[in-house]
Amino acid sequence: MGAWEENVRRVTPYTPGEQPRRQDVIKLNTNENPYPPAPGVRRILEGFDTDSLRLYPDPAAASLKDALAEACGVKPEQVFVGVGSDDVLAMAFLTFFNSEKPIVFPDITYSFYPVWAEEFRIPYEVRSLDGEFHVVKEDYYGENGGVIFPNPNAPTGLAMDLEDVEDIVRRNPDVVVIVDEAYVDFGAESALPLVEKYENLLVVQTFSKSRSMAGMRIGYAVGSPKLIRYLEDVKYSFNSYTMSRLALECGTEAVKDRAYFEETVSRIVQTRESAKKILRDMGFLCTDSMANFLFVTHPEHRAEELFLALKDAGIFVRYFSSPRIDNYLRITVGTDAQMEALYRFLERYLNRGKSV
Repeated sequence: MGAWEENVRRVTPYTPGEQPRRQDVIKLNTNENPYPPAPGVRRILEGFDTDSLRLYPDPAAASLKDALAEACGVKPEQVFVGVGSDDVLAMAFLTFFNSEKPIVFPDITYSFYPVWAEEFRIPYEVRSLDGEFHVVKEDYYGENGGVIFPNPNAPTGLAMDLEDVEDIVRRNPDVVVIVDEAYVDFGAESALPLVEKYENLLVVQTFSKSRSMAGMRIGYAVGSPKLIRYLEDVKYSFNSYTMSRLALECGTEAVKDRAYFEETVSRIVQTRESAKKILRDMGFLCTDSMANFLFVTHPEHRAEELFLALKDAGIFVRYFSSPRIDNYLRITVGTDAQMEALYRFLERYLNRGKSV
């Protein structure tokens, strides 16, 4: 090992979902939206002035912040934007979690949280979900250096009632509480109305799921003006121009088309609810997911084996080898046609060797 390596910061990185190079697959492993972005986004792309790319984008991202502020019912100075919610969350970790006390988050949750904590050398403790994978709100009372949890949670898909979310915020007045709402539009109640009541609450959302723009990388946070100012200060100490001109224009257009947003979300929710029934009829156990994915296990078939069989058939889902969930699969809700292909495969797989 070279001497220079002694000073390298080593972390265990986040493992993203597989991105297959093949085009002839059914991709249900990374919770992308199966429908295209709002029609206005295509118009922006088709008419985009490429000559403008020689100019820096607006560092304040004013057009996008204005559109988001109007959609969320807050002031523009209460909105922070970044390159996907991962960028926003990482910036929030760096900005707000600087106590010697450990931050707390669930043991089964978005696996980037411990990565950021270790990378930024933030002490942390996990709080176990209960036997049915629900967050136990009482576990987040008491002294800590900050709180973060997703609602709905991932990969379980389970959502907390807003009154329980507020209870956690109310009982942690001395630290910042971050509610990660990447999947909130598919059935959970957002904590956005609480930001006017609690100065220490930061709500983070993304364009990657409900707005069909995972490839554009747009995320945002809403909170008190003071929280947002602190975030902006840290952002400007790293990179003033985080959002490209194209992302700003496309993001602004997507936010304006509320009708299209609601239509596609509704279609995904309908398919999800139908999928729950169909999979349960096949013998799967499913959580009552309020996200755009399903979290399932089958009492007679190992999840890893089923994951590999699906992959061989060109159907990609997500398997986690983590304790407590190593016999579960997370299945993104696709189009009805994609889900029908999934059901057909599962019927054949589950009935192998059985007489017809």
